[in-house]
Amino acid sequence: MPATEIDESTLPGPTLPALLQRLYVRIWIAVLLAVAVLTMLVGWAWRMATDPPLRDVVVRNDAGQIIGKGVSRRAGSHRGLPGPSYGVADTEAPPPPPSDDDETDEAKSPVAEGEMQSPGEPGSRAPVSRGPEFVVRMQDGQRLLVHLPRPPRSSWWNRPPFGFFWMLGLVGVAMALAMYPIIRRLTRRLESLQRGVDQWGRGDLSARVPIHGRDEAGLLAQRFNYAAERIETLVASHKTLLQSQKSLLANASHELRSPLTRIRMGIELMGSTPSPTFKNEIARNIGELDELIEEILLASRLDAREADLGTVEEVDMTGLVAEECARLGASFEGNQEGDPDSVPGALASAETEDTGEAEGPPVAVRGVTKLLRRAVRNLLENARRYTTGPVTVTLQHTADRAVLQVFDRGPGVPPDQRERIFEPFYRLPGASERDGGVGLGLALVKSIAERHGGSVRCEGREGGGACFVIDLPSAA
Repeated sequence: MPATEIDESTLPGPTLPALLQRLYVRIWIAVLLAVAVLTMLVGWAWRMATDPPLRDVVVRNDAGQIIGKGVSRRAGSHRGLPGPSYGVADTEAPPPPPSDDDETDEAKSPVAEGEMQSPGEPGSRAPVSRGPEFVVRMQDGQRLLVHLPRPPRSSWWNRPPFGFFWMLGLVGVAMALAMYPIIRRLTRRLESLQRGVDQWGRGDLSARVPIHGRDEAGLLAQRFNYAAERIETLVASHKTLLQSQKSLLANASHELRSPLTRIRMGIELMGSTPSPTFKNEIARNIGELDELIEEILLASRLDAREADLGTVEEVDMTGLVAEECARLGASFEGNQEGDPDSVPGALASAETEDTGEAEGPPVAVRGVTKLLRRAVRNLLENARRYTTGPVTVTLQHTADRAVLQVFDRGPGVPPDQRERIFEPFYRLPGASERDGGVGLGLALVKSIAERHGGSVRCEGREGGGACFVIDLPSAA
């Protein structure tokens, strides 16, 4: 699986929705909301746990008898009773003097200080309830007790300081329950990332983590998946390279043994006066051995991606293909679409075969000239090896691709073998060393095409034969 580079330019810019997706912003907002909610809950708890505001006023004399009562009013109001005076009561309407009956009642039923009772009617006994009392000295010298009663509490646990502690405990529990799902949601992705890293660290290179959101946690998961994909690809490529090198060495040892054996036998049979036939045979075997060693070295360098194979430049494929066709006697049809035999009069004349000239605009690709020449030459030599008829070559330029097609009238390739023939040292069933070649020609064509960002394939041909197609990206 090829790794895809992450383009950070496609990530959202610093807009308001993007900022709200940032992890630190979300935590900050969560804390602000928590503080706001905590403030409101503490205020509500304080209101519930503390005494309510004073609203009633009760005035008593020294004997504890109620001589007046009133209710609170808003500040600045001028209706009803006059506002309270500081230490002196209003004497415009002095209260009636206490009666003997009130004094007798007071003596009979003294009021215990701090007793939880409600104020009665004016002139009645003064039951003392919760709340502060104030000593007011009247203008006539009479002292008055001003009692500000508070409403009784519902139960003991709501009294200070127990009520406030209970409320704080309830507020803390409420905040813990409210904040847990928020924090849990923010950290669950980090735990998922941790599990993915642990799984990948145990050797499962295919482990990936789900990506949720575009904040720091989501970007970290994306980076981890990208790095894991790159490493998995590199490890797979390394394994493939090792397997390819092992297979190459195993097959090379067999292929090298054949020409060396023939050379040794030729030298043994040559005698003191070798005939020209023996000399030619030895020279041919030495040439075959040299070709095999060269192709093995080239195949190894193509497998090593970091190897420097030459200068990448713009290559005129039209001129290169025409030269190789003229060298091997193939017919170059130029910018011809489809099978040349399917178009009347499409076959080249003898003059075209000899000169390799072709009509049509030039086609250029970016690559290494010697490698592209080697790929074209290997295809033409392969076609010449298996056919005695004409070999036709076309070169098309479609959109941003350059497509080279080599047609022959040989025995063809079975459909189930059209992929395997590009493997190193693979021969079709029934083929032998007498047919020529060392089994690396088509494998080199595939490696060269892939090294240039293209591909190669084998197709069937109507009427018999085969068509080899190289698809390369054209020069911009």
